[in-house]
Amino acid sequence: MEVTVEVELTASERELLLTILEDHDRELLREISRTDRHGYRLTLKEDAKCVEAILNKLRVARPAGLVSA
Repeated sequence: MEVTVEVELTASERELLLTILEDHDRELLREISRTDRHGYRLTLKEDAKCVEAILNKLRVARPAGLVSA
């Protein structure tokens, strides 16, 4: 069973989290390309998919109280 969690972030916290996750995603991609161990590579790829999913959610999230024009 998948559990959903909601987190409230300020705009600056959101930007910092995006930066941290983007940096981590780049590191994961580098590590994936460098490793020779198949099992470890698969684990890293799953981690990268998860990080990318979180990044996508953060990028499309609208701050509370803002209405699109």
